[in-house]
This record gives sequence, C-alpha cells and structure tokens, in this order.
Amino acid sequence: MRSFSNYMIAIFMVMFWAFRIVVAVMAGMNNEFFVTPLDNTIEIVLLFITLICIALVIKRKLFGGVLYLASYFGYFGVDLYQKAIKPLLNGEGLTMAGGFSTFISLLAVILSIVVLMDLLADRAKRPADKKTEWFYTSKETDRQLDERADKNNYRTM
Repeated sequence: MRSFSNYMIAIFMVMFWAFRIVVAVMAGMNNEFFVTPLDNTIEIVLLFITLICIALVIKRKLFGGVLYLASYFGYFGVDLYQKAIKPLLNGEGLTMAGGFSTFISLLAVILSIVVLMDLLADRAKRPADKKTEWFYTSKETDRQLDERADKNNYRTM
C-alpha cells in the first residue's frame, strides 16, 4: 500500500464485501432486502474468495487482482449481461425489475476493473528495487560475494 488511491480502493473492496455479507445474511434469514443474491451458495463461496483477494491486493499481488476480476466477472458480469446488455441488444428497453440489483452488479464489475488497473499501474510505476536486486537475482552473485568475504582472514589470538 503505497498511495492514497491504494488505500481507498482497498476500503471500497472491504465495504462492498461487507455489503455482500449483509445481502447473504438477509437472504439466508428469508428477510426482505432491496438486493437479493443471484445464488446464495455461490454468494457465500464468493465472499470467501473475496476475502482472500482483499488480502492479496493489500499485499500488492497481481494474482489477487486477477482472481478478483475473474470471480466478479463470472458472478456479477452474467447478471449484468442478462439484465442490462441483452435487453438493449434485443431492442427492448431497460426495465425497473431488478434495477438496483443491476446497479450493484455494474458497481461490482467496475470495482474489479479498477482494482486490476490500480495493481497494473502500481507495478508499472514502481519497478524492482535496484538496491537489493543483486541479492535475489542469482546464486552466482551469492557465490562471488561469499568468496570475497572468505579472503578476509583475521587472526585472533
């Protein structure tokens, strides 16, 4: 976490994750809520995957952003396509049935894209550290430094 935008994106990820927990709990208790999950079982699995992705994104691992994007596109992207894009392609208009659910799906897809773009921008902006790169590059460098260190034989009496 290096900049303000990194912190804000992580906070939005956690807030959206908490919102999805509330949606899953309300659906599990059969209470009325303005958003319903598409599939309750997949929603719970997605919550655990999202928790892992949040930890990886905070550690600035690219795999976390790719997994987050793939899981959200797989879950929310299908809903967005069926409720918003497909009716527009067929010449029908958008209906208010599931309008807020469609908005939440759009928000989830946009958030996942922003997370991956932030990770990619951060990786391009901050290359590997040149000061310590020699230490991790190869075993040959380690051997050369060890041989040099061995020549400093100090006598102890």
